[in-house]
Amino acid sequence: MTDPRCDDDLMLAYAKGDVRAFEKLYERYRLPLYRYLFHALGDRGQADDLYQDVWARIIDARDRFHRDKGFKRYAFRIAHNRLVDHWRTLARRDDQSEVDESTLAAPIEQQPERAGEREQQARCLHEALMQLSAEQREAFLLQQEAGLSLSDIAEHSGVGRETVKSRLRYAVRRLRALLAPAPEAADP
Repeated sequence: MTDPRCDDDLMLAYAKGDVRAFEKLYERYRLPLYRYLFHALGDRGQADDLYQDVWARIIDARDRFHRDKGFKRYAFRIAHNRLVDHWRTLARRDDQSEVDESTLAAPIEQQPERAGEREQQARCLHEALMQLSAEQREAFLLQQEAGLSLSDIAEHSGVGRETVKSRLRYAVRRLRALLAPAPEAADP
């Protein structure tokens, strides 16, 4: 049976010691948060590590949560900040001014339970996502994986709503171009 309480109510109940409220929140957000991290990083191991860290930070910050923050925005803000920290650490470690995208674009692991065609589609989507600029990829993932509105993404990213719309428009256009089937070559 689903819990009729909204996410904010669940987080506030958890802050007061209701462990079941946390379990409901975790169940609602475990897949969207993981997908967001995985698609942003392109590496299961790194996504797993950051995913655990994000939930640990949500748990640690439970007493500081306020209803006006909105749990969804709150959780994805923590995930976003953790990604930024991760990329900064990589940049410092590699003595680069920017994160080398190729280090983040590890191939998706083979999973025997998946059909070959589905694996290929997932690989193609992942490769296409990794070809977007960091800003476009973030806006796209926050909209598609987190389900955030344009206003929420703008607030999240510290840019205007029109900038977010532009980033999404370019991201979708680029993904369509990258994922479009190649035209068949005519036989000579």
